[in-house]
Amino acid sequence: MELHNLKPAKGSVKKRKRIARGQGSGKGGTATRGHKGQKSRSGYSRKRNFEGGQMPLQMRLPKRGFKNPNRVEYVVINLDRLQAIADKYGLKTITINELVSNGIVGKTDRVKILGRGELTTALTVSAHAISAAAEKAIEEKGGQVSII
Repeated sequence: MELHNLKPAKGSVKKRKRIARGQGSGKGGTATRGHKGQKSRSGYSRKRNFEGGQMPLQMRLPKRGFKNPNRVEYVVINLDRLQAIADKYGLKTITINELVSNGIVGKTDRVKILGRGELTTALTVSAHAISAAAEKAIEEKGGQVSII
């Protein structure tokens, strides 16, 4: 057996159906699309939520709630994670720039420190917001807190 002798297994390769190539092909005329109507036209694609002209579900359901355009989203970091970051990277001072450069938060993210977990070392922390419990825990360990 050599490369020029190789053939696919019998029945594994089918010929492509060549539609719209004249009446003699048996697939001419309407090109297997039936007669007239929107679906027979070129470029037709049904919209994702189209229900045949019936009022779509998302329009039948009532609007609800309120989306505050002035909401400020924070990336939350707890004390136990702060301690893990300080241990891993050998930091005594944790700033937004340190968190961004180590890939923990994005450069446009706002950071809030929350009080879950324990600290074992004194840390100097600066963030956009901090909870009262977290601030108390950091200062009890001899650390400092600054809000940007």
